[in-house]
Amino acid sequence: MISLVDSHCHLDFPDFQGEVEAVMARARDAGVGAILTISTRLDQFDRVRAVAETFPNVWCSVGTHPHEAAAEAVTVAKLLRHLRHPKAVGIGETGLDYHYDRSPRDSQGESFRLHIEAAKESGLPLIVHTRGADAETIAALKTHGQGVAGVIHCFSTSRALAEEALALGFFISLSGIVTFRKADELRDIARDLPLDRLLVETDAPYLAPVPMRGKRNEPAFVAHTAALLAEIKGISRETLAAVTTKNFFRLFSKAVPPEGMG
Repeated sequence: MISLVDSHCHLDFPDFQGEVEAVMARARDAGVGAILTISTRLDQFDRVRAVAETFPNVWCSVGTHPHEAAAEAVTVAKLLRHLRHPKAVGIGETGLDYHYDRSPRDSQGESFRLHIEAAKESGLPLIVHTRGADAETIAALKTHGQGVAGVIHCFSTSRALAEEALALGFFISLSGIVTFRKADELRDIARDLPLDRLLVETDAPYLAPVPMRGKRNEPAFVAHTAALLAEIKGISRETLAAVTTKNFFRLFSKAVPPEGMG
């Protein structure tokens, strides 16, 4: 059986309350051997950490989503303190969201800068959310993040952003959006992305891929995204799974692969 990694989901969200065991079982049956569950608020990190502590093949991140940037007093010290946990393997999700602007842009920018600084000090990778702010995201990474590793998660935007991110050494993670009917441009970009920089994710509970559109997303569904990507890239599903799994553990090097993965 293939063995995939869901590199970005939110298993602590209320959508999964009381169901995480069943969700994990379905992921296992679908060939998903490892999962990264993502922090969106530092004051709720305990929930994220608890999920990672419960399952040997789940890791977590530490961070404040740009939507929450004005609501939380992020400091480098707070980030680094949480990052000492053995299951905390990345920083974020952080970044800039100028599409919804749910936090003032100056608050988003300062929060992003602090996350980048924590990445420098810890040596752990950044998980970057960017929407409506491609140029500003790249400018921040170039200004503050030289030498920082990371991933542009849920990539769904321009070829220019992909090229700039790749030039900085970042990985690109593709979600169920790439399966959507109107995502021809994204599929064209995906076809050209280098295999050694590619990750797959669900962003569950959001963005369920075809043929699960309209349902609550969950880690098992990453298999549908991976299958389409394999077709786009002209490779087998097994090869796509092996490469993206290797990429995940290369980027998130603090995570120790379960037996049979990596």
